[in-house]
Amino acid sequence: MHKVLVTPIAFNEHVKIKNAIERFLSSTAYDKVDYLVLDDGSTDETTSIVEGYAARGVKTLRHVSQRGVGAAIRTAIRYAIENKYTILVVMAGNDKDEPNEILSLVDPIAQEKADLVQGSRYKEGNGAQGDMPLYRRLATRLHPFLFSLFVSRRVTDSTNGFRAIRLSIFDDTRINIDQSWLDHYELEPYILFKVIRLGYRFQEVFVTKRYPAKKLGYTKMKPIVGWWSILKPVFYLGLGIKR
Repeated sequence: MHKVLVTPIAFNEHVKIKNAIERFLSSTAYDKVDYLVLDDGSTDETTSIVEGYAARGVKTLRHVSQRGVGAAIRTAIRYAIENKYTILVVMAGNDKDEPNEILSLVDPIAQEKADLVQGSRYKEGNGAQGDMPLYRRLATRLHPFLFSLFVSRRVTDSTNGFRAIRLSIFDDTRINIDQSWLDHYELEPYILFKVIRLGYRFQEVFVTKRYPAKKLGYTKMKPIVGWWSILKPVFYLGLGIKR
């Protein structure tokens, strides 16, 4: 039996985190996995909102200050390994991901068919719901195109943060997540790139993505700086600049 930890990454998501947790608590995954919100140093009501769900089994870890999504995922990985989990599911803390799809990501690993399962909104068409901004449509198509060229395998959605990972892959010293340049958006494409290049079993599973009303904000990723952050590992690893 696999022990599964689901970890939404949240920073100042007080508008959305409550709904994300409530949707998980009523999902098909609720009584089959553990749920831990990784709070990356929020300065709004996110921390108190999450702590209010402790009695319902929601766990949380909090960085004292914001360190970046990559650093937050690294903390979640370390926590999961230390607490004997075998699978980690990473998802958004901004209510864009569908909790009822968690088990679809877990199943290929549980059935020993994959080591990393990537959620893809494009595997069976466009699964993006709501008002997805045009620049996001372009970026989420360009990145997998370039990514696929460098790993010599077609990947349809390399920027989607909804994925499941077999934690034993981090026993492989060739996957070095403890590098300071991976603290922000770099860590996720880094892990995906290494998994595929090193020959681990990889699958994509169709998932949906909900985009909220514009007034609630689409993303905290900054143009140019954020986009370079997710592209950097593709070029650095592909060209042998970093390992």
